Amino acid sequence: MSTTITANFEITGWDNTAYDEPTDGPPLGQATITKSYTGAVEGTGTVRMLACQTGDTPDAGAGYLAQERVTGTLDGKTGSFVLHHGAVGGLGQHNEQYGFIIPGSGTGDLKALSGTCKVDHGVLTLHYDL
Repeated sequence: MSTTITANFEITGWDNTAYDEPTDGPPLGQATITKSYTGAVEGTGTVRMLACQTGDTPDAGAGYLAQERVTGTLDGKTGSFVLHHGAVGGLGQHNEQYGFIIPGSGTGDLKALSGTCKVDHGVLTLHYDL
């Protein structure tokens, strides 16, 4: 039986650098991000993200992909797990998002964790089986 939870997060650190800056075309960036979770998830997240933003005008687009290790408790169960999430779309428009709990990445009480996730404006939603 699947369970759905939400947890709030706050970004506690963000180290961003460009790794490809062509003279013609958008730059490619990478970031290491740290998060603090509260709610159904209590703990921390460590993220490595790759991103591209084509500008800051209404017709610009953006995309990211990330892997994130979440360490702490999920509904009172202790351990860690890894998320793979991303999105692509236009700035100020609906973005197509995806996210998964990487099967086999769970530790401790979360060893058998699997499912999907959504990361959106300070809220993590997990649909999971354990």
